[in-house]
Amino acid sequence: MAKDPAAPKKQRSNPFKQIASVYKAVKSMDPSITWWLLGVFIGVLALFVIIGFLVDHPIYFVFIGLPIAALAAMITLSRRGEKAAFGAMQGKAGQSVGALSMLRRGWYYDQEPVAADVARPQEIANAAMIFRALGAPGVVLIGEGPLPRAKKLMEKEVKKVARVAPGVPIHQLYVGDDDGQVSARKLTRTMTKLKGTLTKEEMSAVNKRLKSIPGIRQGIPAGVDPTKARMDRRQLRGR
Repeated sequence: MAKDPAAPKKQRSNPFKQIASVYKAVKSMDPSITWWLLGVFIGVLALFVIIGFLVDHPIYFVFIGLPIAALAAMITLSRRGEKAAFGAMQGKAGQSVGALSMLRRGWYYDQEPVAADVARPQEIANAAMIFRALGAPGVVLIGEGPLPRAKKLMEKEVKKVARVAPGVPIHQLYVGDDDGQVSARKLTRTMTKLKGTLTKEEMSAVNKRLKSIPGIRQGIPAGVDPTKARMDRRQLRGR
C-alpha cells in the first residue's frame, strides 16, 4: 500500500536544538548563566586532567572527563534555570501553581485556583487564592495572598474536601515569606516530605471525587489568568 505523500513526516527531536532553546530561555532570566556553565565545565575537566597527569594517563582521563563535565554543565543549567524561574515568580499571583508544575510524577494538581477572592482585575496582585494538589500524603491545599482572606477561603475548601473525601488527610500550606509560611521555591520540597498514606488506586478514586467539587471560574475576573507564573520543568531540563 502506497504511503500518502501528504501525510506529515514525524520529526525527530534534536537534542542540540532543545539544549539551545533551554539555554536561551534561562539566559533571558539569568544573564550570568554562560559564565556558570563555562566555569563548571572547565573546572570538572581540569580536575580530570590533573588526575590524569598524576596517574600518567592524561589523554585517557580527558576522554572520561569530557562527558562528565558536559553532564555537570547540564545539571547546572537546569538548577540555575529553576532558580531564575522561581525568582521571576516570587511575589506574583499564581506563584503556587508555578511551583506545583515542578512536582515529579505521582501528583495531581489543578492548574487554576479552586477558590479565589478578588474584587477587580486591577487587584489581581492582592488576590487571595487556594490551589489544590493530591498525592500519596493526601490532599494538599495551598493558600496565597493576604493571609486573613486566604485563611477564610482555606476553611471553606477544607470542608468541601472533607465532604467528598472523608478520612483522607488534608494538609494546609500558605505560600509566602512570613513566619509560618512556605516560600514558593520550597513548596514542592515541603510537600514531598509529607508522609505518604494513599495508594495509587486510592489517589485515583479521591481525584475523581475532588473533580466533582464545582469550579470557581466565575470568582476570577474575566481576562485574568492567575497561572501565568507557570513553569515547565520538562523545558528547563531539555526533555
